Amino acid sequence: MIRCEALTKRFGGFTAVDHVSFSVPAGSIFGFLGPNGSGKSTVIRMLCGLLDPTSGRSTIDGIDTARESARIKSLIGYMSQKFSLYDELTVHENLQFYGRLYGLSGTALQTRYRELVSLTHLEPYLNRRAALLSGGWRQRLAMACALVHRPRVLFLDEPTAGIDPVARRELWDLLFTFASQGMTLFVTTHYMDEAERCSEVGYIYLSKLVVCGEPDHLKELPVVNPPGTRRIELICPHATTALQTLRGLEGLRSATIFGQSLHLLVEARLDEAKLREALARVGIPSVEIRPTTPSLEDVFVALTAEREAQLASQPAAS
Repeated sequence: MIRCEALTKRFGGFTAVDHVSFSVPAGSIFGFLGPNGSGKSTVIRMLCGLLDPTSGRSTIDGIDTARESARIKSLIGYMSQKFSLYDELTVHENLQFYGRLYGLSGTALQTRYRELVSLTHLEPYLNRRAALLSGGWRQRLAMACALVHRPRVLFLDEPTAGIDPVARRELWDLLFTFASQGMTLFVTTHYMDEAERCSEVGYIYLSKLVVCGEPDHLKELPVVNPPGTRRIELICPHATTALQTLRGLEGLRSATIFGQSLHLLVEARLDEAKLREALARVGIPSVEIRPTTPSLEDVFVALTAEREAQLASQPAAS
């Protein structure tokens, strides 16, 4: 449904997107991740036909997004990072207005209006101004407006930023419903638990696509699981004290806190007895240690470190 081939965008001497290539199957949820300023939004703008690439090509359902941008707009819906509807209009007025913008009127408009209100459960807020909605309900309204013309592809640029956990889960339940109906979803997010829910994820860093694939496959990459190492979960009281103690231990590659546990990447030569001894010396005698697998956060931390090392090894431009 979505295809990018060496997609590149330069602004003067600055390269925002550098030869990015990937494809997204119809009916899937594609997670697009990367630090702020890495090029995510620029890729979306090119896919939406809002920005012409400097070189390369992108298509949606086989239609060139740069050459036939008018045709693309009927196929896609878009939710931006920032709420972009009309604050002074009510929920009802926003939905009616956007329906007319997409050419709906009469019975067709009212039928679609009722469908979207039922889908997003906006009934209690129809007469409330958009400015007075909570973050979660504002996002529901934005989604309803983006869906008014029945798009085949929905772009969501950090749709859950700033909303509470319950609203986040409810929004994702809607996304799963759309995907089950055949819609293709392209989502940017900084939340790793959301990335885990995607069919595939791509990671862009400093304008280049570093990796793309299914979450479980990415966790098996050699850079994430270096030879001669293993990942373990260490459960103990006083996790912050344990973290500071273990960070100086020879054979420990990395350590981070997850709630009351620590996730460690250790070399094979560092056995459990040494970990227990080190913690016992600082008054933490009770420790549970068990094997664990890498998280997507581990994946992207490892890929970022590898990419930074590659950049540091390159000769400086004259």
